[in-house]
Amino acid sequence: MSYHPNEVARRARAARAVVALVLAALGLGFFRAQVLRSNEYAMQVDGQRLREVPLAAPRGIIYDRNGEIVAENLPGYTVSLLSPTVDSLNSALDALSKVIPIDRTQRNLVMRRFERARNRPAVIFNDASFEVVSALEERRIDFPGLIIQSSPKRYYPDGEAIAAIIGYTNEINDQDLLLPEFEETYKAGQQIGRAGLERKYESRLRGIEGSHFVEVDARGRVVREQGVRDDVPPRPPEALRSTLDMDLQRFIHETYGDSLRGAVVALDPATGGVLALYSGPTFDANRFTGGVAASYFDQLNTDPARPMYNKAVQGAYEPASTWKLATSIIAMEQGIAEINTRMQVPCTGGFQFGSQRFRCWKPEGHGNVTLAQAIANSCNVYFYQLGLKIGLKNLVAGGLKLGFGERTGIDLPSETRPSFPDSNVTRYYNEKYGTRGWTNAVTLNLSIGQGENSQTVINMARFYAALATDGSAAQPHLIEQEVERKQLFTLRPDQLASLREAAADVVSGRGTAGSAALQGIIVAGKTGTAQNPSKIDHAWFVGFAPYEKPQIVVAVFVEFGLHGYVAARIATKVMERYLNVSLVNASATTAAQ
Repeated sequence: MSYHPNEVARRARAARAVVALVLAALGLGFFRAQVLRSNEYAMQVDGQRLREVPLAAPRGIIYDRNGEIVAENLPGYTVSLLSPTVDSLNSALDALSKVIPIDRTQRNLVMRRFERARNRPAVIFNDASFEVVSALEERRIDFPGLIIQSSPKRYYPDGEAIAAIIGYTNEINDQDLLLPEFEETYKAGQQIGRAGLERKYESRLRGIEGSHFVEVDARGRVVREQGVRDDVPPRPPEALRSTLDMDLQRFIHETYGDSLRGAVVALDPATGGVLALYSGPTFDANRFTGGVAASYFDQLNTDPARPMYNKAVQGAYEPASTWKLATSIIAMEQGIAEINTRMQVPCTGGFQFGSQRFRCWKPEGHGNVTLAQAIANSCNVYFYQLGLKIGLKNLVAGGLKLGFGERTGIDLPSETRPSFPDSNVTRYYNEKYGTRGWTNAVTLNLSIGQGENSQTVINMARFYAALATDGSAAQPHLIEQEVERKQLFTLRPDQLASLREAAADVVSGRGTAGSAALQGIIVAGKTGTAQNPSKIDHAWFVGFAPYEKPQIVVAVFVEFGLHGYVAARIATKVMERYLNVSLVNASATTAAQ
């Protein structure tokens, strides 16, 4: 068949257009692949031959008020395995266990880490010893998926002294990864704060993880570690400065030793900054770094002294006679008593209320005393009557205003809320004892700091900080920050001065803590002996010094301390250390309160 020349020319032009379009499409495709998406395809290739190994970021350093290190990081080693499958990981662990001991618990943990993040190396040791690293380096050629790298580990120069404050760190677990605060930004194998400041300030102490790249073959074995791709260095966070005085913290730790149970809190009354906070017995926070040994963890959790229970912020105890100053303030605010007010019934060793006799700690009694003398000598009979004059509803309302029903808000996790009646007094006691199951005798107990009144050591310290200033108290805190002051009570200047003078007589005069006096400085405070029906009574002391211009408030609680002056002697030693004064070997009478 023949075509007209014009038709041939037309078809030729069409064919050239089709070929041109095809070539243009191919050229565009090549340009897109070779130029526009070259990095993407290169990364896909790299993804097959490169593996990302995380570089842990150091946690933020914490300093005390004087620039001394509270928490830092030291060089450590992590040992990990890169494995493409569960079977290959099991085989590698079998081989490794012939060189270093890997028990069943450790093996199961490694497998869980692998299942949680298959694209990351499975960590075998978070904090490998030098001996383990040396043994593995000698046989490294036998373990092609093995990765040994330097990694920062948390270290506390005073691990036992600051355990109640700092807490500890360990590996994030499956439950943690489900929490909103962790699920988006944390990965399996990373370390997080578990308690104390490490937990409270996790977001500020955590750095940004970096990356190191290694080259692997088709079977997932590491063939090259250096020079594969530039590392992405980890970024450390800014340091935190605390209000702590580490010299004072260490001194308290040495004073408590291994024999005493209880807690000590020291505050700067002007700022609310925590100078020291101690709970005894304690534990070594360093032993949790990289994973705590099961035997040590079990020992801590089965110890009846509960070393991991922060007695300064979690324990709630009857404040006993340390609360009598609260009763005094409530009475003064309501115009019921002044510092020289006497009660109708003198103290003869007890007070008859209905068919029940309420005892004073001094069997022979204190006689007809003023409020000032009742504070100095801790006369129960006086405060029984003062509580009745105030009335139960007013006593409870006053206590709530003073903050005895609320947390202080200290920047530590798990602070316990104090136990105290709520504002609906009748309903509260009806629910507790049943309708008509209680009498006004509860007022007598409450007025001397017993009954339905359990306070934390930190809350008692805050209350006395208000007494040491102008009736207001700053929120206690450990990390330097702006905090609010809360007005707990309002008294005339002469009333406040007279209360402080009465509190000073407790220690510097012939009061219940005379044996704890300091030479050259006046300490004001109050002892307390909290009844403990099943065991030996507990000892309290809360006070401040110097009396004229307080610089430190100290609250001491000693489980089974027997008498309040036991706690007072510890408290004044703490003040002595901070203020650098000397103890008086006083021979004053030491009373049971």
